[in-house]
Amino acid sequence: MVPILLVLLLVLILFGLGFAVEVLWWIALAVLVIWLLGFLFRTTTGGTRSRWYRW
Repeated sequence: MVPILLVLLLVLILFGLGFAVEVLWWIALAVLVIWLLGFLFRTTTGGTRSRWYRW
């Protein structure tokens, strides 16, 4: 009985890990798209192009 429960627990952990990794990939893709759009739509001040972020 214990080995079956351990295998089921392992399956649940791997399934949860796979779901979390999938979600993290989508979040990383969204951040990358927003970052690239920021470079495309940055504002111009005084004829020179400035950065849209402050660092």
